Amino acid sequence: MKIAVASGKGGTGKSTVAANLALALSRDHPVTLADCDVEEPNQHLFFPGDPQTEQVYSSVPEIDTEVCNYCGKCGEFCQYGALAVLKDRVLFFPELCHSCGGCMHICPLYAIDEKDRSIGTLSVSKPHHNLRLVWGTLNAGEVLSGKVIGAVKEETDGDSCVILDSAPGTSCPVVAALDGCDVCILVTESTPFGLHDLELAVSLAGILNIPSGVVINRSDGSDEQVRSFCREKEIPVLMTIPFDRGIAAKQGRGILFSAGDPEWQEKFRTLGLECMKLAEWSL
Repeated sequence: MKIAVASGKGGTGKSTVAANLALALSRDHPVTLADCDVEEPNQHLFFPGDPQTEQVYSSVPEIDTEVCNYCGKCGEFCQYGALAVLKDRVLFFPELCHSCGGCMHICPLYAIDEKDRSIGTLSVSKPHHNLRLVWGTLNAGEVLSGKVIGAVKEETDGDSCVILDSAPGTSCPVVAALDGCDVCILVTESTPFGLHDLELAVSLAGILNIPSGVVINRSDGSDEQVRSFCREKEIPVLMTIPFDRGIAAKQGRGILFSAGDPEWQEKFRTLGLECMKLAEWSL
C-alpha cells in the first residue's frame, strides 16, 4: 500500500499530515515513511535517529581527448547545454547534464564513456520498531531530483505500507513521487491560493489516475468553497484539522501534535483506513 501526501502549494501542512499519519498507523503495523521532498527533506526532524547514509549517483560523460576530433555532434545533440565543443576542447557543465547517454551513442569516434557522479544522498533510519524512515537529499545546485526520488522509492520496494511525503506543487518531482502510488492525500487550506492550487493538484492526480481525498488544514470553519469544490469533483474530505494554538505550539517545538493524544491518533488511524478504502486495499 503506497499513500502519497501532496499539496498544490507549500506551507499547507503536508509534511505534518504525513508524519502524524505514519506515527498513528505504526501503532498497529510496520510503516515506512518516505520523504520525497529531496530539495528540503524535513521528516527526520520529527523522527530523529542515527541514519545510514549512502551516495546517489548519476552517469555523466567522460571524453577521451586523445580520440575526440571536436566534430561538435555531442554538443549539437545535448538539449540542456551541458556540452559545448570548441575548436580545441570540449567544455562540460555537469550540473546541467540529465544523464540521458545520448552524447555517448551519437559520437562517431566512440570517444565518450560514462562515469558516476554523486548528485545526492539516501538516508535510512528506524525511529522505533514499527517505523522506518527513508529520505533523499539532493546536492545543492543539482537538477536531477527525480533520480534521488527514484532511489528513495526503490529503497521502499516490498514494504507493506509506505507513506510518501512529496514535494509541494505539481512539478516534475511531484509526478516522480506520485507515480505508482495507490492513493493520494491532498492537503489544502481554506484560502483563495489554497483552493486554486488544490484544483491543480486534483488535476494532476486525475491525470495519473490515482484516487484522492482531501485534508483541510488550519481550518477556521470557513471551508465551504473547498467543500463545494470537493463535492463538485466527487472527492471526499477525509479530515479537517482546526486552526488551533495548541497544535501550532507543538509543531513549533518540533513535536507531532498527535503524539500522546489518543483522540488525534485515532483520527489519523481513521484517515489511513479511509485511504485504504479509496484504494480498495487492506493490510
